[in-house]
Amino acid sequence: MKAIRDFDQLTQHLKTSGRRRRIAVVCANDPHTVYAITRALDEGIADFLLIGDRGVLEHYPQLQAHPGHVATIHLTEPDEAAREAVARVRRGEADVLMKGLINTDNLLRVILDKEQGLLPKGRVLTHLAAVKIPTYDKLLFFSDAAVIPRPTLQQRIEMIGYAIRTCRHFGITQPRIALIHCTEKVSAKFPHSLDYVNIVELAEAGEFGNTIIDGPLDVKTSCEKSSGDIKGIASPINGEADVLIFPNIESGNAFYKTVSLFCHADMAGVLQGPVCPVVLPSRSDSGLSKYYSLAMACLTC
Repeated sequence: MKAIRDFDQLTQHLKTSGRRRRIAVVCANDPHTVYAITRALDEGIADFLLIGDRGVLEHYPQLQAHPGHVATIHLTEPDEAAREAVARVRRGEADVLMKGLINTDNLLRVILDKEQGLLPKGRVLTHLAAVKIPTYDKLLFFSDAAVIPRPTLQQRIEMIGYAIRTCRHFGITQPRIALIHCTEKVSAKFPHSLDYVNIVELAEAGEFGNTIIDGPLDVKTSCEKSSGDIKGIASPINGEADVLIFPNIESGNAFYKTVSLFCHADMAGVLQGPVCPVVLPSRSDSGLSKYYSLAMACLTC
């Protein structure tokens, strides 16, 4: 499979795969979510089960333009809609779960329920984003911008594992993963940089398979070869990172918001760890970003 380098290629790949994924959407009551659903229907990449207030959904006639590909379940209470969507996933009736107009905490509470939720015991819940920056010649994945405040060593290892599997779905046979810090130096003042040393050693021992992992590195050195050359840094990443692993949620989230605002980058993101991909967009995400997140989830399920 040829590597998918932007979101248009992602859509084209899904259209030619011949398989429509099944998406359960909780409270698809806002225009941006409806845009994402309508775009996916127009592209022919997914079927939808919309769980929420049917009276609100009827205000969007475009959802009725694809008979046989959209079903609805009338539930006016958001928490009840969330429980129904999770139950459908558990029964194998949906491949992806998507958040609409429901509070994130409420949906996560259902997803993380120890008895009836979607996160298997021992799995780590984390967020993996993909961005297409106009000045970078391929998709760039990064984690974690939304869930884990300060990852432990084991959580970082799980985050890297999720990122590698996602890269494989995108046709990236040897992902280049940069462990991000403000400098290339290891220091006990920054415990995550000590974690990075352990992770690089695991990678060199073959723990992650056919993957290149290096760090600590800063973002510029990870994504621009000339920066490393000027600094005299020899890294196997070679300025061609596919994945950035950030040290904490503050840095990851700041990167997410910065590239979306100032670079006008196309964005996507999904939760990793549950039994199915979960599209959990921010309230400020555009309809296009929600569509790309849905498409990313469809590819990885």
